[in-house]
Amino acid sequence: MNLQERIELMKDLGNYLKKNDPEWQEAKLQAYQKNPWFSTQFIDIATQNIIDNFLQEDLLKQWAQHYHLDDNVEPKNIGIVMAGNIPMVGFHDFLAVFISGHRQTIKLSSKDDVLLKFLLKKLYSWNIDIQNRVSISELLKGCDAYIATGSNNSARYFDQYFAKYPNIIRRNKTSVAILNGTESPADLERLATDIHLYYGLGCRNVTKLFVPREYDFVPLVRSFDGFSHFMDQNKYKNNYDYQLSIILLNNVYYMTNGNTLLIENNAAFSPISVVNYEYYEPGQIPANKINTEEDIQCIVGNGFVPFGMAQCPDLFSYADGVDTMQFLLSL
Repeated sequence: MNLQERIELMKDLGNYLKKNDPEWQEAKLQAYQKNPWFSTQFIDIATQNIIDNFLQEDLLKQWAQHYHLDDNVEPKNIGIVMAGNIPMVGFHDFLAVFISGHRQTIKLSSKDDVLLKFLLKKLYSWNIDIQNRVSISELLKGCDAYIATGSNNSARYFDQYFAKYPNIIRRNKTSVAILNGTESPADLERLATDIHLYYGLGCRNVTKLFVPREYDFVPLVRSFDGFSHFMDQNKYKNNYDYQLSIILLNNVYYMTNGNTLLIENNAAFSPISVVNYEYYEPGQIPANKINTEEDIQCIVGNGFVPFGMAQCPDLFSYADGVDTMQFLLSL
């Protein structure tokens, strides 16, 4: 299977996903039933982003040309430990290894082990040779290199297990936004999407805001109203109620529209249903501080990732800023 054939297969996969046939609809329903955080609406958004940003033939060809990919790669077996915080979050790793020409053995997260497994079976039915290139396993022994995504805690174990092999080990990341007070209502609505999409569980979800002193929070809080239906999701509502009770017990000043809490807190990470904010003074450049922090995946705001685009990475948007394709080609 040469490079062009691999690109064609990924283009065909994108076209298949566009059709949204009954089998794929059933797979999405099974994924939701197994993990209530994966609403079918959010699976559809994740799927559309994959179609638009990953599975277009011209984009794949540009990606391949950028790295001067050819069919002379000596195939290695890449072990991939995938996360499960948002639907198909590990798809980019699968795609990079597949397009590069290497083989891969994937360990799926128990939280997201329906969707990609279904898509691989679909690919097997189109080209049986893919079974020799992509497999799923609970154990990742005997691989030549590893790509593992998890929490800071799991990363310590990955460091130990995979230390003898070439590896990419990813830890907890989150995203922030810088506001200057001139944002339009449309900007704030898009920012609300960056905050709330996938219930805020992604590393590209905004969990902290930098705002100027005397910032008017009212328009921002009102922009959260588009996600009031989150309170119909028991897990989200339980998180909101718990966080609100902690805030009240500790007599912490907060703002809310009834489904999202805003509190002043310098931490980059915030719990589900909570957004932290931090003031900056006139003349300060918050990006200078942010760029020194290792926990930040991306910055949203004017001059940075556009509002509403945090969860729309392209083929060159590598997690943790580590170029996966370059890593694969260096093996």
